[in-house]
Amino acid sequence: MTSTRESESSTPVPTFEDLDESNLTARDTGVIQAIMEEGLTVFTFDGLKRLVGLHQEKLSRIIDRLEEEGFVEKVTEGYRITARGNVVVARPMGSVQPAMPIVQSLLPRDVDLESILSQLKGRWFGKLRWLGYAKNDDGIVLKWIAEEDGFQIDAKFTDNYLSIDAKIAEAGKTSEAVKAAHLLLGHVSRSYTTPRRRGHMVSPVVFYTDFA
Repeated sequence: MTSTRESESSTPVPTFEDLDESNLTARDTGVIQAIMEEGLTVFTFDGLKRLVGLHQEKLSRIIDRLEEEGFVEKVTEGYRITARGNVVVARPMGSVQPAMPIVQSLLPRDVDLESILSQLKGRWFGKLRWLGYAKNDDGIVLKWIAEEDGFQIDAKFTDNYLSIDAKIAEAGKTSEAVKAAHLLLGHVSRSYTTPRRRGHMVSPVVFYTDFA
């Protein structure tokens, strides 16, 4: 009799080659690659549409096929990569646009990080439109896109540390990306719900201003 452990170990692990063996088209594969490059754990339909630049009807059909193939599933926050999809999506393609650091800051230790995240997820700030988030052992990265201005803002939270980076596709949009990052930082600071302890120091913030 074969044990459960032996049965599990004999089950083939899905790989990136599964895309070629599925019913996905080249465009479907391109969407999977975009998700892969961003490391997205959960994303929204509208956010993904802005990321890949496809018409909503075309993207809707692609998402349907990805669901049928078991790569993504519908959840409350939008769409989530499945266990099968994680094996594929976890592999970076090496073509991710380099990130420009804009803000690095310590967060006060007496604030509730989950409360901050809940007030940021799914929201729009100025030109920033919600894309989704990537979560791993290092922390969580919330992602927004400014579609018309051609840049993306990523806010990474690790314990009591925050870094905000920009990925800028269009030349000359650096200043707009910096403004958007500072706007987001302002919303983060206003989301604090726990009063500072008496004598608690203001957390240091590093602003990167040399973009030469």
